[in-house]
Amino acid sequence: MQRFKITKEGYQKIKDELNNLITIERPAVSQAIGAAIELGDLSENEEYATAKDKQKVIEAMISTLSERLANAEVVEVKTFAGETVNFGATVELLDLNTDKKIKYQLLSEFESDLSKGIIAIESLVGKALLNKKQNDEVEIKTPAGIKEYKVLSVKY
Repeated sequence: MQRFKITKEGYQKIKDELNNLITIERPAVSQAIGAAIELGDLSENEEYATAKDKQKVIEAMISTLSERLANAEVVEVKTFAGETVNFGATVELLDLNTDKKIKYQLLSEFESDLSKGIIAIESLVGKALLNKKQNDEVEIKTPAGIKEYKVLSVKY
């Protein structure tokens, strides 16, 4: 996995999720496996098979989250400035096809939440907006078709 930028809040969210898996989920599934073993014959024990499957998922998630934390570069967006779109920027766009205004903040894929107006800098829209300035027009090829926007503002 490549290094990536993430906010302090995004990093903490991953760290909290990892801590929950290690301190709560992992012990709970271990107990479930122990209880299932006590039921006897493991070859036809559905509880055992289910618990083992859940254990595999939890261990994979722990590994993935640990790798993310190891490759994260925590940045403070408040210290950024500039006129061009980059990580952490809040961009106001005008949809040239519908005349609707849209506002997005570009953060890491692990922080994206479209309902909050946060998109991944690695997304199609995020990549297309990189290095754009106020009044630039951008054409973005999306699965829904070509979208055309004008950059109204770039703020950090």
